Amino acid sequence: MLDLKFIVQNPDAVKAGALKKHIVCDVDRILELDVERRELVGSVDAARSAAKAAGKTIAQAPPEERAALAAKQGESKAALKAMEARQKEVQEELDRLLLLVPNVPAAEVPEGGTDEENVELRKVGEPRQFDFAPRSHSELGEAHHWIDVVRGARLAGSRNYVLLGDMSLLEHAVMRFAFDSMVARGFTPLSVPTLVRSETMVGTGYFPGGEDQAYKCDERDDLCLVGTAEVPVTALYQDEILDGADLPMKFVAQSTCYRREAGTYGKDTKGLYRVHQFQKVEQVVLDVADEARSLAHHEAILGNSEAILQALELPYRVVNVCGGDLGQPQIQKFDIETWMPSRDSYGETHSASRFHDFQARRLNLRYRDAEGKVRHVHTLNNTVAASTRMLIALLENHQNSDGTVAIPEALQSYLGGRKSIGRPIE
Repeated sequence: MLDLKFIVQNPDAVKAGALKKHIVCDVDRILELDVERRELVGSVDAARSAAKAAGKTIAQAPPEERAALAAKQGESKAALKAMEARQKEVQEELDRLLLLVPNVPAAEVPEGGTDEENVELRKVGEPRQFDFAPRSHSELGEAHHWIDVVRGARLAGSRNYVLLGDMSLLEHAVMRFAFDSMVARGFTPLSVPTLVRSETMVGTGYFPGGEDQAYKCDERDDLCLVGTAEVPVTALYQDEILDGADLPMKFVAQSTCYRREAGTYGKDTKGLYRVHQFQKVEQVVLDVADEARSLAHHEAILGNSEAILQALELPYRVVNVCGGDLGQPQIQKFDIETWMPSRDSYGETHSASRFHDFQARRLNLRYRDAEGKVRHVHTLNNTVAASTRMLIALLENHQNSDGTVAIPEALQSYLGGRKSIGRPIE
């Protein structure tokens, strides 16, 4: 969340940021509540001091005066109790509204309402020009019995699938290559829970507002399945104070991810593009509260993911995400979209985000700097590889005319040295 002091001092900038993101929040009500909160704090403190003094006065008063003084003190206590109740109401409303205020986007974030207005920064690689009629990943998967959506739906409902044989091996190969690549870049590997408390979803900015996209357990557990390892990794040191000398911390984690994909019925529902469960390797950075360092990390984690795509010989483009397509927590986000022949377009495969201290404030995640001052850390994250969309790109871009699929050199060692998978399709 944003610092309340920042909101009070910069209400117009906060309102402009919310408008740019197309997010509704009531800044004016927050300002009103803050004024009332501060007034109540003073009144409650004064009433408590008066009650304490009155208690001493009663104890020292003559017996004949004590009854009247006690009655008056009872009235004061009732007034204090009412003020305390109102103080609690004000604080709860203020806390609820603060969770709805979006981060202020960077000046470099373009105007726009949807992903169609994201601004292309660069393209890398040229989409392949086939001298035969290319098959979609669904057609290849069905022909080779690599992807079974019928039995996947029987097991778990629509938008579920089973990967078989070489496709399961290819998924593991991509994930392991992505994971190993990040470890080689100095990222600390983690294995993290995929079930987290609701407070962790709030802390990382997914709640409130994203509940319809999450799978929640019942009230007995108050647990949610994560849609990305970003959630448990970013929250790893929640409510702790880190040593600034230990920063930056760079982590990589692979996890199963779960998403409802609510509101996308009839859109991208065929095949593996928009599914409820997949594997993902995620990179997360925690560092000191320095804007220039955050920007440098943002470029670096974006470059890490681009290196993966280049090693896998996949054409892609990088876009600067516009305000209306930017989530509540982000300062700025770059998406990588990889070429997918069956779509005849680029499809989103990676999102690189920086948050400054927005997530850290919600998580109470802090560090002590060299001067001994306690500050909130800056957080960043980016996809390294998401299994299903990477499989789409690999199958469709590297297919051969006979229906076999060439394996990029970077993955061959993960598949026993094989240079292709599949048999010719008759």
